[in-house]
Amino acid sequence: MTGRPRTTRTSPSPATPFSRPGRAAALSLGAMALCTSLTAGCGVLPSVTGDAGDTVKVMTWAPQDTGATNKPGMPAMALAYAKWINSHGGLNGRKLEVLTCNDHNDSVAAAKCARRAAAENVVAVVGSYSQFGDSFLAPLESAGIPYIGGYGVTDDEFTGPMSYPVNGGQPALLAGLGRALGASCGRVALVRPDSIAGDQLPAMLDSGLKAAGHPGAGDQLVAEDLTGYDDQSDRALRFASGDTLREGCVVPALGDRTDTFMDSFRRARADFPAVRLGTVLGSVDQTMINSTGGASGPYEGAYVTGWYPPASDPRWKPMKRVISEEAFDDNRIDPADAGVQTTWIAYTVFKAVLDRIGGGEVSADSVRKTLNSGLRVSTGGLTPTLYWPYEGKLASVGFPRMVNADVTLQVVRGGELVAAGQGVGGIDGTADMTGTLENADVR
Repeated sequence: MTGRPRTTRTSPSPATPFSRPGRAAALSLGAMALCTSLTAGCGVLPSVTGDAGDTVKVMTWAPQDTGATNKPGMPAMALAYAKWINSHGGLNGRKLEVLTCNDHNDSVAAAKCARRAAAENVVAVVGSYSQFGDSFLAPLESAGIPYIGGYGVTDDEFTGPMSYPVNGGQPALLAGLGRALGASCGRVALVRPDSIAGDQLPAMLDSGLKAAGHPGAGDQLVAEDLTGYDDQSDRALRFASGDTLREGCVVPALGDRTDTFMDSFRRARADFPAVRLGTVLGSVDQTMINSTGGASGPYEGAYVTGWYPPASDPRWKPMKRVISEEAFDDNRIDPADAGVQTTWIAYTVFKAVLDRIGGGEVSADSVRKTLNSGLRVSTGGLTPTLYWPYEGKLASVGFPRMVNADVTLQVVRGGELVAAGQGVGGIDGTADMTGTLENADVR
């Protein structure tokens, strides 16, 4: 989980390292203002009717080559999928064309990607990552373009009427992690970005902790683009070790910057051997576990929540076959990466939409209407059956578009990220966090 650093807030001082700021205010007014400025500066975006002929055009975007979170595997997976589907007859005989865009972890660039999607007459944006929902959703909505299978990094993806998420985003992951840690940890230190996207994290983690009878986490805000986290890791460890009755836990939720944090954490942890780690997929993966020492590294024994089954699960075989056939030597595509997996599921949804449309017109309007018509999509057991009612069960806590709050619990055992197993951490196999999130304090 990452977000943009903001210069308008000063990080907590060492004397008072933990604070609890309120959750970021709703961004809808900002989105409306952005939409107004875009139409004033560039003209009203055209309605999207799709390309004529036998080609269906979509877009996938993600940040690449930045100093913060990067997800190059998502557009790479989209391109590989298009090559594979086209070599197997296309989508009902139609060729799939995938445009890609780099949002550079920048709000202006994210809006440019959305405007380009409209100008290029794409029928959907599929399997993408951006932390600037307030920048890209307004232009997409103005053009009537559905956003299918975003990464779930911001609240906007769970509120926008043209957003069709396939997972529960960071809220579900953190609620599940809280459930897993609450029964076994003493004090819990959450280390997260001092950013708009980061402001939602404490309430989500606390919802799970409190469901397990835990009082809640200490909230430590840090700038995500630091080159070292020595002070921050030391403060988190000291806070977590303050309860001698139960071992404390540190939860780094810094996305790609977690690796940098762990360099500092590994050195500082020598004085706090009883402190454990808990984190979420997207902040750690098998490559990071290997690079930090595997079974002898700091992640050994750590609980990790994810949206989907482990990459070793046979239900991923179709995705792996596509990667093997079309992108075997593309090292951007890691089948264990949650972004790559989300892109695969998003394109599974898009294919189901095209299958339903059949020989009819394919346009942004027809794709959106098909999604809104009660279409139910099977993902081969990787998620529950997906469908998007106008308002889901979590509307009362600000997530009306969240339709899948399932999480899986994994653990680092012998240096390998594996399924935690029955009865571990209070989550057996896959657990639905809907009820837990309904009790989240999102004020």
